[in-house]
Amino acid sequence: MIDNDSGFVTVLAKRAESAGWQLRVGAGAIPPQELVAMKLNALLLDPAVLGADGDDYLARVCAMLPDLGVVVCTGRSTVSQRVRGLRLGLDDWITKPCHPEEAMARVEAVSRRHRRGRPQPESGPVTAGELEIRADRFQAFVGGASLDLTRREFELLQLLAGAAGQVLEREAIYQRVWGYAMAHGDRSVDVFIRKLRQKLEKRSPGWGYIHTHFGVGYRFDPEPVGGGVVEAPRPPAPAPAPEAAPEPPSPVVHSAFTAG
Repeated sequence: MIDNDSGFVTVLAKRAESAGWQLRVGAGAIPPQELVAMKLNALLLDPAVLGADGDDYLARVCAMLPDLGVVVCTGRSTVSQRVRGLRLGLDDWITKPCHPEEAMARVEAVSRRHRRGRPQPESGPVTAGELEIRADRFQAFVGGASLDLTRREFELLQLLAGAAGQVLEREAIYQRVWGYAMAHGDRSVDVFIRKLRQKLEKRSPGWGYIHTHFGVGYRFDPEPVGGGVVEAPRPPAPAPAPEAAPEPPSPVVHSAFTAG
């Protein structure tokens, strides 16, 4: 929440705490990069706090965090201001004075709509090569041993594995994992790919999982190291049939002739 109306903030904070919300309050503009790190479901703000830069700030937040629900709660405004804000990417606009319960209900509705629009994660573990990816534990395992991935490393692996066989561009990876547009010259994707590869190679040295497409991005496609093919064990060959015993020679009948 970005607002400097102390009375409104105090009442809303108490009600949010009673409802089990985790509410963070700022009295001024919070850099969009910090909002990404907070892993928020929604943002409630008063543009009056931002002054003349309000529209520019809202545009940057909506562009860099497309999955974040953004609700404006401010004093009197014109139709053109509300229309401009909604076209910038706002989800809702509330006019003060308003009841805190209404503000919370609108935030809940916005968050609910965004959750419905998100792809649902895999319900069970995903197996690839020797790797088992467990979304329910935010971790990956090889032979039951954890790779000890950080949250960011796991999100990166999960994204790549979810698009197995496809080449994902660096910019698209950054947008999906970090949540905002990649700055020119930023090498964060390459750095985290290197860390992820090191952990995969340590636990599963016989397999290669992440392939580089130079100048483009990366592809997840598990393959045995060296390009070999892992074959299923073949069933044992049937035992040869026993040879038939040679037939005994036919008896020779000798006829005796007596001269007449």
